[in-house]
Amino acid sequence: MKQRDIRDKIPLTETALLLLLALYKPNHGYNVMKMVKKMTEERIIFGPGTLYGAINNLNKKGWIKLVRIDKESKKKEYVITDTSKKIVEMELARMKQMYDAGKKIIKGVNALNGD
Repeated sequence: MKQRDIRDKIPLTETALLLLLALYKPNHGYNVMKMVKKMTEERIIFGPGTLYGAINNLNKKGWIKLVRIDKESKKKEYVITDTSKKIVEMELARMKQMYDAGKKIIKGVNALNGD
């Protein structure tokens, strides 16, 4: 996928970003829920409907791929694709740029206010 095509995929929703980050290594749904809960310090807790809806959506887009189905537990493991890793990297760079700009503005406003 070309750089421009990747740029058209961002910004990501928070759900998509968290799910893609949780799938940098092969992972199944329940583990993803636990990882997101921990990553966000319990600010976000995926319910099964949200999680599996997002997994299905990202799988249809080709952003993640099924790598294994456990025969006994029937758990499906997914992993992020290389293209999606580029999308995540661009999204994180975009977010950092926004964060840095915001900090500069806040610092400038605080300096003007004598803070």
